[in-house]
Amino acid sequence: MTLQRQVPAQDEVLGYFDTLSNWGRWGDDDQRGALNHITDGVRLAAARAVRHGRSVSCGWEVAVPAEMERSTTACPRAAEMPGAENMPAAFHRDRRWGFSNERLGILFHGNTITHLDSPCHLFWDGAMYNGRSHSLVDAATGSAWAAVTAAANGIVTRGVLLDIAGVRDVPWLEPGQGVFPDDLEEAERRQGVRVRPGDAVLLRTGYGRARHEAGPAGGVTQAGWHASCLPWLQERQVALIGADTPQDVQPSGYDDVLMPVHAVGLVAMGLWLLDNCDLEDCAATAAELDQWDFQLAVAPVRFAGTSGSPVNPIATF
Repeated sequence: MTLQRQVPAQDEVLGYFDTLSNWGRWGDDDQRGALNHITDGVRLAAARAVRHGRSVSCGWEVAVPAEMERSTTACPRAAEMPGAENMPAAFHRDRRWGFSNERLGILFHGNTITHLDSPCHLFWDGAMYNGRSHSLVDAATGSAWAAVTAAANGIVTRGVLLDIAGVRDVPWLEPGQGVFPDDLEEAERRQGVRVRPGDAVLLRTGYGRARHEAGPAGGVTQAGWHASCLPWLQERQVALIGADTPQDVQPSGYDDVLMPVHAVGLVAMGLWLLDNCDLEDCAATAAELDQWDFQLAVAPVRFAGTSGSPVNPIATF
């Protein structure tokens, strides 16, 4: 089946910063952006999407690179514990007690780790979501505006998985192939589901399958959302989007806005992003149960002032 593509010109995409803007929509002091679409009623509806009680992870396991410094110590006896002399006296007496410990350093933005982007992750013309200056982000203290702590209570909503690789009857989309609004609507039609206000939309390009089979791809070319999906997401009042890639199709097709889904989504719309999901188990479960909606739970770590957090999104069917 050949779908009709409507590809907006670059000037129209640049115009999205104005036409799709949510600045002031929920007040001048709002830092949550599109998460405001998730109302109490939306969360109750998400709970009703749980019909089988089966949960699956939508995140990748985080492996520790060989070059990363890591301190892990398992001690058979407290007397042999490094630094035991600094521990309370009770630990010296307990010869059967030991522990392991880690010091973790994670650069989670990029193309590998499953993570959540908060609105302060990106600037456009020196501005962040809701018109705040990029100067509110400080190298020492982090961001004083629209940091990941704006979602400190977690994100619990109805998730919808749209399997675009399945719609196109391919194992995965090739790098550089974009996903368009007609793909989204064809997936809705075939899967018998419709995206509603407050939903999180997870986009399967099939890259997760390719990564499982061959490992992470090198380079910057990738499948993903085309910029033309942004008005569709705004019209449907989507709260959060995710993908099994870092969202934007690359190359984007636009010289003056290389990552329009990130730029327009985060800065203008306040649309939070789940990058680098592993959607293979989720898609297999959805197909088995013939259920493409579920309760999605995303709980970012409350890192003060950060532009996101590594996460393990959980879909419960």
